[in-house]
Amino acid sequence: MLRRLREWLDRALSPRAPAPPDLAGLDAPGAGPPDGAPEPPGGDDVVVMPIEDAIDLHTFAPRDVASVVEEYLHEAQLRGFREVRVIHGRGKGVQRRVVRAVLSRHPAVDGFRDAPASRGGWGATVVWLKPAGGDLSP
Repeated sequence: MLRRLREWLDRALSPRAPAPPDLAGLDAPGAGPPDGAPEPPGGDDVVVMPIEDAIDLHTFAPRDVASVVEEYLHEAQLRGFREVRVIHGRGKGVQRRVVRAVLSRHPAVDGFRDAPASRGGWGATVVWLKPAGGDLSP
């Protein structure tokens, strides 16, 4: 999972991502990609998202949340962010607990707390990151 996320991040941050192949006609019976062409996107492909000062976890499967947060924090620190916001939602608090468990052990995290009401309240967590340098492995 982390390898795929890292590939996704690399593609998202590349100056010019290659254009997707022309997939017209691939839904016809017996049609498939030409020899040597990549398979069309499926249900388990990575979606490219830029690293910003906030990440909304609503777009990720619950089973992926911990690894997504770990990699996001690592990449945000590498890009020089000192404060980020993790939006986990209010709900029953399950995602919040998962996020807080990751934050409490991640080497890039300097501290965290509930976001102020204007930035999501207890549905989001503000995270302070250590400056980049030293051991940054997630």
